[in-house]
Amino acid sequence: MQYVRTAVIAAAGHGTRFLPIAKAVPKEMLPLVNKPVIHYAVEQACNAGIERIVIITSRGKQATEDYFDLNPDLESVLAQREHPYLEEFKSISRMADIIYVRQSEQLGLGHAVLQAKKVVGNEPFIVYLPDELILGDPSVTDQLLTSFKETGSSVVGVAHVNKSDLPRFGIIDIEKADAIPYSINKVIEKPSITDAPSNFAITGPYIFVPEIFSVLQSTKPGSGGEIQLTDAMNLLLKEKKILAYPYTGDRFDCGNPIGLLKAAVHIALHEPKYADEIKSWLQNLKI
Repeated sequence: MQYVRTAVIAAAGHGTRFLPIAKAVPKEMLPLVNKPVIHYAVEQACNAGIERIVIITSRGKQATEDYFDLNPDLESVLAQREHPYLEEFKSISRMADIIYVRQSEQLGLGHAVLQAKKVVGNEPFIVYLPDELILGDPSVTDQLLTSFKETGSSVVGVAHVNKSDLPRFGIIDIEKADAIPYSINKVIEKPSITDAPSNFAITGPYIFVPEIFSVLQSTKPGSGGEIQLTDAMNLLLKEKKILAYPYTGDRFDCGNPIGLLKAAVHIALHEPKYADEIKSWLQNLKI
């Protein structure tokens, strides 16, 4: 069985729910305390042993590349001032081998993943949606990698969601849920509440065998003229097993302002240098 050494991060979206700030700042670069959203995906991947990161970008994403790049001038300033953050700052550009691939048109998540084909090659890989921040120990990445090592099958992270949220996700139809991970029968993209086959939504991350690329190449555009990853998954299911893993951890939808705020508070409360002051402030709020 092949080792998962490459991560693909889909970061080409416009972030319209964050307008007007998204006009100037890529949504994956919005701050969660003192780090951008995308940092957490890259950091989690690297901590799990991923060696190479492929970030799918689009126009106006230079800030993302700058963040992970070397900055000798600023490093020099920090060194001269003996700044305590210097080593952590320098470590950002050393996190992994990061490769940027431009998605010239926004043609869906499936199309975004397909852009990584030449870089990934004939290997399994993991896909992250940076909007979906999942924090826990062990990390969701470690949980999915363990499943892949044990089964050799593609596996996706799923979460139990409220009925009202079902039309927002790809929902899985599974075999009898008596053992984790579950075997997926099919995936329904954004079903109505009455048509949803379960309450398990795909949130990612996703680990795919390399055959997903050839399937994506033959996947016809679906809703909105986009190449849907869920459509490709259903085609792959005709040939290969795909598993669903109901991970443990705290999940935050950082693709909307409320979710981003919740994630920031959660992170601050778990960061020793911020926790006491944030707790005190929250306790004294007159709500």
